[in-house]
Amino acid sequence: MAIATEERYNLFIDGESVDGSDEEYLTTTDPATGDEIAQVAAATSEDVDSAVAAARESLSTWQSKSPIERGQIVHSIAERIRESADELATIESRDQGKPLAQARDDIKGAARYFEYYAGAADKLEGDSIPLGDDKLDLTTREPYGVSGQIIPWNFPLSITARGVAPALVAGNAVVVKPAPTTPLSALHLAEICADAGVPDGVINVVPGGAEPGVALSSHDDVDQLTFTGSVPTGEAVMQSAAETITPVTLELGGKNPAIVMPDADLDEAVFWISTGIFTNAGQICSAADRALVHESIYDEFIERIVNRAESYTLGSGTDDPDMGPLNHAEHFESVLEYIEMGVDEGATLETGGDPLDRDGYFIPPTIFSSVDNEMRIAQEEIFGPVLTVIPFSDRDEAITIANDVEFGLTGGVFSRDIKQALNMAREIEAGSVYVNEWFGGSTETPFGGMKKSGIGREKGLEALDSYLQTKNISVNLDERNR
Repeated sequence: MAIATEERYNLFIDGESVDGSDEEYLTTTDPATGDEIAQVAAATSEDVDSAVAAARESLSTWQSKSPIERGQIVHSIAERIRESADELATIESRDQGKPLAQARDDIKGAARYFEYYAGAADKLEGDSIPLGDDKLDLTTREPYGVSGQIIPWNFPLSITARGVAPALVAGNAVVVKPAPTTPLSALHLAEICADAGVPDGVINVVPGGAEPGVALSSHDDVDQLTFTGSVPTGEAVMQSAAETITPVTLELGGKNPAIVMPDADLDEAVFWISTGIFTNAGQICSAADRALVHESIYDEFIERIVNRAESYTLGSGTDDPDMGPLNHAEHFESVLEYIEMGVDEGATLETGGDPLDRDGYFIPPTIFSSVDNEMRIAQEEIFGPVLTVIPFSDRDEAITIANDVEFGLTGGVFSRDIKQALNMAREIEAGSVYVNEWFGGSTETPFGGMKKSGIGREKGLEALDSYLQTKNISVNLDERNR
C-alpha cells in the first residue's frame, strides 16, 4: 500500500478513519524547523469509550481465528511494513526528529517484532500437571481481552509494534494512545494492519494528550495496560489501573551506569558510551547517561569522549546527521534546565551545553566531569544528550555508585577481564546489563526494569506473559466415586 504524509489525520476506530467527537485537532511539527507537518484529531474520553467498545466487540471474531491464522496475518503486517519502510522512516524522522538512518533501523525493528511474534502464535501451549492417576490437571493460556497501550514519543513506531505484536498474537484487541507530538506512524500502522487482514475493531488508535491517556488507563472495559514513559506518569497509570484491578506492564525511566574498569579498551568504551548517550539525542530510557570511570584512566577517558562528542554533526533528521533535535519545546527547556543545574552544582562542563543558534530544538552532545553521584544531574533522568562522568577508586565503589539510584533499567561494564565483567554484571541492579557494548540484546531478548524502572518485561517470549493469563482445569478421573 502507498504511504505518504497527509495534511490531516483522524482517529482510527473500528477499522475506519473517523472524526474526533469534539472536532479538535493537534498540530504535529518538525522539531528541526518548527514547521507544521499535519493536523491530527485529538481524542476525547468519549472517543476512547468508542475505541474500547469496538475492541471489545471484535474479540470474538479475532479469537475465533486459529493461532495459525492469527500468525499468518501478523506476519503479513511485517511484510507490509518492510514494503513501506522508506516512506515510514521519512515520516518517523520528520515527526520525531531522529536521523533518517536511525528511523530506518526503527522501522526494521518494528517489522521484526511482528515477524518474531507471528512465529510464536501456534506455540502458546499450556502444561499438564501430574497429580496422580485419579486426576487430570492442565493449564491453558488465554488472552486478557482489550489491551490499552500508551506510547511515548521517543520511539513511536518501534514501541507501538513492540506491544501490539505480542498482544495480537495472544488473541487480544488493542487500543493505542500515541504521544501527542508523534502520532503519525501509529496511525499509518493501523492502516497497514487493516490492509493485512486484521478485523475491524482489533486495532484502534486514539491520539491526543492527557485526556485519552487518563480515560484509557482508568477504563472499566480495558483488561490490560502497557505503558512506556516517565516514572511520575507510570505511577499515575498504575494508580488508575488499581481502581479497576487492571494488570499493568510498565517500562519507565533509567539512570544507567556504564562502568569503565582500568583494564578496559578505552576506544571501545568511548565508542559504545557515546553511542549509548547520544543516539536519538539521548532520548532513550536505556541511555548510557552515567559513565563511571576508574580514576587512573579518568582524564584520558574525558579527553577521548569529548573529542568524539565534538565531532558529531547536528541537523534535520531527514538530512541524516549524526544527531537530530530534541522532540519538542517543553522537553528542550527541561534539558537546558538540567545543564544549568549541573553547572550550579559544581560539575565541570567539558563540552556542549549551549543550544544551537538556529531554528529547532538542538542541544549538542554535552559532557560533565567532576560529577558526584549525589548531584541531581547524576540521580535524575535528563533524557537528553547529557553525559555525567563520575570517578571511582575500586570495584566495590563502582558497584556502590552504580546501584545508588532509584532506577534499575540497564547498566554496563567495560573490561578485558571477562570473569570480572560477568561478576560485576551480576551485582548491578538492572534488568539488562551490557558487557563491552551498549544497547545489547534484540527482539528475542527480554527487556524491562528493576526498582522504579518498571514492572514486567517487553520483547522476547517473556513479553507474551503480559498479554496471556493462565487458567487451570482439574478433572476428576476417580472411578471409586461413581
